[in-house]
Amino acid sequence: MKVLSVVGARPQFVKAAVLSAEFVRRGIEEVLVHTGQHYDAEMSDVFFEELNIPKPKYELGVGSAGHGVQTGEMMRRLEPVAIAERPDAIVVYGDTNSTLAGALVGAKLEIPVAHVEAGLRSFNRSMPEEINRIVADHVSSWLFVPNARSTAQLASEGVVNGVVEVGDLMVDLVARVAQTVPANPPVLERFGVTPYAYGVATIHRASNTDDARTFARLIEGLHAVDMPIVFPVHPRTRGIAEAHGVGKSDNIIVTSPLSYGDTMALLARACVIFTDSGGMQKEAYVLRVPCVTLREETEWLETLEDGWNVLAGSDPQKIARSARRLMPAKQKNHYGDGRSAEYITDALLGGAGMKGTDYTTISRRA
Repeated sequence: MKVLSVVGARPQFVKAAVLSAEFVRRGIEEVLVHTGQHYDAEMSDVFFEELNIPKPKYELGVGSAGHGVQTGEMMRRLEPVAIAERPDAIVVYGDTNSTLAGALVGAKLEIPVAHVEAGLRSFNRSMPEEINRIVADHVSSWLFVPNARSTAQLASEGVVNGVVEVGDLMVDLVARVAQTVPANPPVLERFGVTPYAYGVATIHRASNTDDARTFARLIEGLHAVDMPIVFPVHPRTRGIAEAHGVGKSDNIIVTSPLSYGDTMALLARACVIFTDSGGMQKEAYVLRVPCVTLREETEWLETLEDGWNVLAGSDPQKIARSARRLMPAKQKNHYGDGRSAEYITDALLGGAGMKGTDYTTISRRA
């Protein structure tokens, strides 16, 4: 079997690291395509090197742009790759514009699409990611969901065929890496913080970074927290963070994006995590670190159970108050048994005969 895997952003690199290794083990030929959505070396190259992800056969180099332009350019550059490679399936991950582009190209060319991390909903259609999730799910042949909640959500939308509960690839990797984190990782010394006496913050979503007032409220909330907060700054956040003087004579320690290993070590020894990232909400949950989500909703509803995650939006008082809550006493396993890559590969191999027909003819259709 031959699959074409489309990646473009940090969470997808992490998931691909786990699944690509299983593809190699099981004899599946993988053609990796990097759209270039995250093109900064600190957000891309370092992950491929550290996680031993195979070098992409194709680098589309799309880069940053508005949603329509970026997605359209990805599709324009991806379609001839798919036609040339003739894969049995296109694998897409999560909810980015790279996900949407890969799913639409597969659907247009009648190549079966496998959506990893299907069935998630924030129920906020003003989020570009929500539209990407919905569209990808409704054009996919395989829908690899993390749990029963996602299965039920798809069923409520009339999607019942091809749904497979597999757990979560990102969670699987986090759980493995967490066992190797030392008691006092070197990255803590770099920032002058001590275990369980600091927080970590990440802010990158357009709703938080494109509005100066919203961003200012988030920083006000972080300033009200009585501890140092390490803030790896996403490239899209860099300008507004500098404009607001973040990290100058305050409790926030600004740094460039970190490697996966340093990020996991930093998260594992934190006492609280502030984030608008879906992936980091899960990482916090698996690492058993209380999380404050800087959004009004989350697609990872399970993390809210028992108080592990709290939705604070951009309310400065709620951000500060939530940071001081006690660690919950119990936690459930919502994301599988650590074998997600095996289950995904089993399903793909079981449906290898679903390949499309005449690629050349299809590509010429209006």
